[in-house]
Amino acid sequence: MKSDVIIIGAGVTGSAIARYLARYDIKALVLERNEDVCTGTSKANSGICHAGFDAKEGSLKAKLNVQGNKMMEALSKELDFPFVNNGSLVLCEKEEDRPKLEELLNRGKANGVEGLSILDRKELEALEPNITEHAVAALHAATGGIVDPFMLTIALAENAADNGVTFKFNEEVKEIKKIAGGYEVVTGSGVYEATVVVNAAGVYADVIHNMVSDDKMHIVERRGEYFLLDKSAGNYVKSTIFALPTAYGKGILVSPTTHGNLIVGPTANDIEEKDNTETTAEGLQEIRNMVDKRVVNCPLNQVITSFTGLRAHGDRGDFIIEEVKDAPNFIDVAGIESPGLTSAPAIGVMVSDMVRDILKATDNKNFNPKRVGILHPFTLSDEERDKLIKEKPSYSSIVCRCEMITEGEIIDALTRTLPAHSLDGVKRRVRAGMGRCQAGFCSPRVMELICKYAGCSMEDVTKFGGESKQILGKIKEDI
Repeated sequence: MKSDVIIIGAGVTGSAIARYLARYDIKALVLERNEDVCTGTSKANSGICHAGFDAKEGSLKAKLNVQGNKMMEALSKELDFPFVNNGSLVLCEKEEDRPKLEELLNRGKANGVEGLSILDRKELEALEPNITEHAVAALHAATGGIVDPFMLTIALAENAADNGVTFKFNEEVKEIKKIAGGYEVVTGSGVYEATVVVNAAGVYADVIHNMVSDDKMHIVERRGEYFLLDKSAGNYVKSTIFALPTAYGKGILVSPTTHGNLIVGPTANDIEEKDNTETTAEGLQEIRNMVDKRVVNCPLNQVITSFTGLRAHGDRGDFIIEEVKDAPNFIDVAGIESPGLTSAPAIGVMVSDMVRDILKATDNKNFNPKRVGILHPFTLSDEERDKLIKEKPSYSSIVCRCEMITEGEIIDALTRTLPAHSLDGVKRRVRAGMGRCQAGFCSPRVMELICKYAGCSMEDVTKFGGESKQILGKIKEDI
């Protein structure tokens, strides 16, 4: 199969690049090692749209963070995914640390961040009554926000696919060969050719880079563990609450989510295992120990799940977005750690324009920038919902009681341009299984629907692809 460009990786970065590449008359292919989009770093992060005050002046992180932040609200309307401009706070716990707040303020202004100010204790209490008693001041970033990382990634990928980009899953890249006029990419099940290759492989970006370059790259897997709290705790804070940043990032945060939960985390521990997303007793205890430095009496008795994500930390300390010197037409998009989620739209524009210039591509006159997400009937008026149910009775049947998700929504998730194939794929698209019982009630019915629309048996249904099967076999009864 010959393409103009192959993108390796279907996380938020790869999906953003694919979406913005679709603006041009380019034949693009996305190869993803897992069974769906948004299965790596993009699925397990804080969902924060950072304002951009933290990154070093002049860095790619600073530039693309601010650009991405400014793009996010309009993009959320264009692609129909949740975004809330809730603002963020960086707490100062000691009087002697006030100069560090001033430093962040000045850096943010130099980076082009608008709406920055320093709040004193009284202003802070008025904004966030549950703030820790130790906070003496805070940097307030009015442009900070929160986003649903799953739905952002899926929206970008669906819009790319709707505009002609091809996605292939379960295609782990095993080898890349330089050939005349481009590259041959060998996966476990096929061989693909392209003039340009874009390496957006997350924690595997070093592995992919090192297949084509003698100048070796090293990505450090930085593990971050989280608690997710029930919606009963979702209003505990309105803003995203950070501590003063360290070399390992912004530390343990407390934030509402776009769906009304509360998220607490992450830790930051460097490991050397690219697939180790286990939670640890030590990591979760670290969150418990640190959260009181952000808010008073955080309701951790309302935790409904914990999870771990891996961030791709590069040796340079900045995003690596460049054509590889000894591999022409091979573009690295590596080391995309925080604020990578916020920066993704800006990265998509930057890299797609690099590819356009290499290929001398023209505009795609049929590009449609809009995408309509999955309809949640409880956002409708009673009259509108009644009309919908008469036309499509599946929207009257509640499958996930925690999140009030209907059969109609799940069917939509299973029949879209990039359909879900697993329980987690459905969960990321419509939140069935994301609530208090964590899929304890709805899984059997969701599995039945997957079987019906994917044409498989119950024994074939997985949680997240691969060997994560939910049913190991049937019990044979003696007759």
